[in-house]
Amino acid sequence: MNEYEQDALAELVTWKKKMAKKSGKFERMSKKAQTKVNGYIPERVHKMITDSIKAMIQAVLSGSKYMSKEKNVMLLSLQQKEEWVTETVAAYRKTAIMEGAGTGAAGLLIGLADFPLLLSIKMRLLFEISRLYGFDPNKYEERLFILHIFQMAFSSEEKRQETLKVIEEWHVGNVPEINWQEFQQEYRDYIDVIKLFQLVPGLGAAVGAYANHQLLEQLGETAVNCYRIRLLKG
Repeated sequence: MNEYEQDALAELVTWKKKMAKKSGKFERMSKKAQTKVNGYIPERVHKMITDSIKAMIQAVLSGSKYMSKEKNVMLLSLQQKEEWVTETVAAYRKTAIMEGAGTGAAGLLIGLADFPLLLSIKMRLLFEISRLYGFDPNKYEERLFILHIFQMAFSSEEKRQETLKVIEEWHVGNVPEINWQEFQQEYRDYIDVIKLFQLVPGLGAAVGAYANHQLLEQLGETAVNCYRIRLLKG
C-alpha cells in the first residue's frame, strides 16, 4: 500500500467513525422539528418526490437511462482515479447549483421540477464514479451498489448505519435488493424541509443553489468512501 492509499484508508476510518456516531441533542431536536414541518408540506410535493424516486429506482435497476461511454481506468492508480472523481463531482455539482438556482427562482410549479432533475444529476454522477473506480454499472449488482450508496448518503442515522454494514459486507453474487418504499421514505424525510424552502418566493434561488451544492458534495464524499471500502478493504 503506497502513501496515498494509506492516507485514503485513514480518511476512510475517520469517515466510518463519523457515520457511526450517534446524533447529538441538537440533531435529535432538528429531526422532531422536521417531522412536524413535513405535515405542512403540500401533498403534491410529497407525491412528486415519491413518483420521482420510484421512476429513478426503476431506471437504475433496468439500466435504461444512465449508461454512457465506458472509461478505461484499469491502469490508473487510486490517486489518479480519485483525482478524476474529484473533477467529475465538481462538474456535476456546478450543474446542480445552476439547476437549483434556476428552478428555485421560477416559482412553485417549476420549483417542483427540481426533484426529478436533481435525482437524475445525482444518479448520473454515481454511474460516472462507479466507472472511474473500475466497476461496471452495466452489471445489475453494481447498479444495486449505486442505490445503496444513494441510500447511505440520504437516510436517517439508523438506516445509514444499517446500510454501512451492508456495504462493508458486500459480496458480488450475494447482494441485497432495495426496498423502494423504504428507500423513498428515507429520502423524502431527509430532503423535504430543505427543498421546501426552495419553493418560497424570494428564497428559492439562493436556497436551491446552496442545497444542491451541499447535497452533491455529500453524495460525492459518500460514494468515494463506499468505493474505498471495497478497494482498500477498510
